[in-house]
Formats: sequence, structure tokens, C-alpha cells
Amino acid sequence: MSSSFDGNGALEVARGERALVVIPELPRQAARRSSDARVEEARGLAEAIGVVVVEARPYRVRTVRAATLLGKGQVEEIAEAAKANEAKLLIVDAALTPIQQKNLETESGAKVIDRTGLILEIFGERAATAEGRMQVELAHLDYQAGRLVRSWTHLERQRGGFGFLGGPGETQIEADRRLIRDRMARIRRELEQVKRTRTLHRGRRQRAPWPIVALVGYTNAGKSTLFNRLTGETVFAENLLFATLDPTMRDIRLPGLDKVILSDTVGFVSDLPTELIAAFRATLEEVQSADLIVHVRDLAHPDHEAQKEDVDDVLASLGLDAQDSPPRIEAWNKVDLLEGDERAHLFGEAERRDDVVPISARTGEGLDTLKTAMAECLRKEERVHELVLPTSAGERIAWLHSRGEVVEQHVDGDDLKLKVRLSADNYARFQAQSAPAKAGA
Repeated sequence: MSSSFDGNGALEVARGERALVVIPELPRQAARRSSDARVEEARGLAEAIGVVVVEARPYRVRTVRAATLLGKGQVEEIAEAAKANEAKLLIVDAALTPIQQKNLETESGAKVIDRTGLILEIFGERAATAEGRMQVELAHLDYQAGRLVRSWTHLERQRGGFGFLGGPGETQIEADRRLIRDRMARIRRELEQVKRTRTLHRGRRQRAPWPIVALVGYTNAGKSTLFNRLTGETVFAENLLFATLDPTMRDIRLPGLDKVILSDTVGFVSDLPTELIAAFRATLEEVQSADLIVHVRDLAHPDHEAQKEDVDDVLASLGLDAQDSPPRIEAWNKVDLLEGDERAHLFGEAERRDDVVPISARTGEGLDTLKTAMAECLRKEERVHELVLPTSAGERIAWLHSRGEVVEQHVDGDDLKLKVRLSADNYARFQAQSAPAKAGA
């Protein structure tokens, strides 16, 4: 198998490369999601790097073997299947230790990558910004540092490439380890500078009056399609796992709110590699600083409840558990794919909850209701204040109109009397301005 990497670190693999996908069903996974759903997701992840999946097989693992993860008979069956299908690549949908990876390669005669390596390859291909590429490379190097039982083209020649799928045998391991340590240190310094810049920008936004709404959800749940609907943008949105990697922010209007910052974030996935969570923590801080989180869920997916748990787990790993998190709304997406009793049941359940809105980002169904729910959540802490300003205070009057909702106003001589709905932060900002307004009667 031949594979190489471009200057951005994205994988270039021959289209049509044949791959066998193996899905070990470990005891801890059985209770959360169905076997069919895991097979479908593993196939989708594999196809995301351009290979042709010749077969995808689940295997029940009752006892984990330290040498190969799977049982001896299962490994022999996999080796036979790889040979029969002429598959040169074996993708194992589980985290493998370095020795398990090496042994499976020996037994199967195929190159082996595990779930972590596969997701890192996808992220390496999808990253579009310099920061995204640095984050993915750092995650890759962190992952690869402990598994130099095999090697790849010398790091200095790769220009940031990842090398899971190609490269020669073991060479210059000690030199590679030193290169890894040096490169990781350099990337961390560069990312720290990016983080300081983002913190500065975030501080400016927080001093500004505009609330931030973050879209989160399982990969391929429809976040980018919803983002495009709400913003009128054309962010890349396809039926692909991890179609969006780099966060995107745009201004939108909501009922009673002239300006809201909407952020589209990377999709989550079950068993998201810890290396990636660590590398993308700075980016995901946008979620932590949000005033509202909209969790976009694919209600047409048979494993949507398990996907919700996976998203909750990632948010909790970021310190956003139910007790210490911005308010959340669930956008129950893809209702256009539901019919009959299933659709009626979903809408009936949604009516009994005030944090759920059924929508179809593709058709636009329910989006007005979602906008209203988002606005109400953002304005929950707002209060109506009665203020009196001189009619000559044009800038301050305009400020109130842009930052709040003017419920009522009338002129009384040289004064303008207003009733304005403002958030606590904006009311404090208004009071801090020079020449404070007189309180209304």
C-alpha cells in the first residue's frame, strides 16, 4: 500500500484501497449502543479517509487478550478474511496498545490502525486552519510518542504528516523520539500564543453586549446545516463524519436580540481520543464561555440516546456537567425523516419539555420556534427598567435600542421616558456610563 501526506498533514491514500474493518464488542460498550450502529459508524469513519471497506465484522470479546485484544480464533479468522478480500489495511474500531497493533499486523499481514489513529487521520485531513492543523499534529505526536515499535518516513521529511498508513520499518527511533519531543514543545508554544490571542478576543466579546450561542452535537447530527440555515452562510455541510472541524462564528438576529454570536463546533464521537480532547481544549473553550449551548441531536438515528450520552461525557470532560454549565436547549433534528407514530410520539414528548425543540435543519421546519426558544433562554435574566434621558442624548438612546428591547417610550418636554428590557450586565454597563439617566417614576 502506498500512502503519502501533503504539506498540510492531510492523508493522501489511493482511492479504492481495500480495507477490512473489525469492530470488537467489549463488555463496557454493549449496554450503550447497538452492534449495527457501531458497525455503521466504524464503516463511515473508515470511508472518511477514502478507503473501500470490503467487509465490516463485529466480534464479541468476552476476555481481552493483552497480546492481540481479540481471541486466537478470531485473529485467525480476520487474517483469512483479509487475505480472501485482498485487504492491505486492517482497521480495528477500538483503542489498541502498541504491542497489540504490532502483533495484529504480524498475524494478519496487513497494516493496522486503531480507532484513535483513524480519527486522528480524519482530523488531519479535515483541519483547514493553521491552528486546527497544529492541534491535530500535537494530538498525533502525543499518540505516536508511546508507540515507536514501528516507524515512518523521517519526521523532518514529512512536513507535518502523520504516517499511520505508510513508511519504512523501524529506523532511528531515538532520533525520532527527540524530534517528537522538540516538535511537541514548539507546537505547544505556538498554540499558547494562539490561546492568548483568543482569550484577548474573548475578553473583548465579553465586554461587548452580545451573547454567544454554541452549537454542539454528535458528528453528522446536522450542526453545520443548522448553522447555515440560521446565518445564511455556506459552511461546508455534507453527510460526512467530521465535515466540520475548525470552529466558525457568525452574527445572527433573534427575536428581541439584534446581534447574537453563533458558533459551530467540531462534532463529538463515542470514545473520542483523549489526545484530541486535550489538543482541542483551547478551541472548545468557546463552548465553555457560551451564554447558551444548543445540543443538536439526530433523532432519526437509531442510537440517538447513546449519542446524547457521548456528547454529555465530552462536555463533562470540559468541566461542563449539568451543575456547572451554561443553559442548554436540545434541537431534535431530522424530524423530516420520521413518520406516523414515531413522529407523533416525538412531538408529544417535546411538548412536555421546555428545553426541547423538534426541527429539520434541511427543510426549515421548527426553526422559528427554535429561534424564539433561544431568545427566551438568553433573555431569561432580563428585567424591564424605567429610565429618563434628555432627548439630546442621541448616542445613549441608540445604545439602549441596540442592546435591549425598548418596550415603551414617549417624550415629556426635554426628556424621553423609556421602558427598556435589559440584561443585568447591560444595565450595569448603562449605569457605568457618564451622565447617568434619571430613574423613572
